[in-house]
Amino acid sequence: MTKFLQSGRRRDVCALLSGDPMQAQALKSRLESHYDERIDPKSFYGALEAMEDAGFVETRTEGIHDVYALTDAGERRLREHYEWLRDQLETESASVE
Repeated sequence: MTKFLQSGRRRDVCALLSGDPMQAQALKSRLESHYDERIDPKSFYGALEAMEDAGFVETRTEGIHDVYALTDAGERRLREHYEWLRDQLETESASVE
């Protein structure tokens, strides 16, 4: 897995973007609601920028707003992580039985 998805926050951003593109503020608000804490804007936008530089997220203009969307590479990494997590849970479940 690449360095850019080793962060839980970055993986969560990818998960949120796997549906529809979102404006940055809506994305940040959803994360803050999920974590039940405020996210530093500098840290949040730095993560988005790093993910965009890595090719996992892209910025699109819709009307007067910029929105973020998951790229094919981002979707692929997210699915790989999901498969790995599912395998880990299945392995753990099998060992408990």
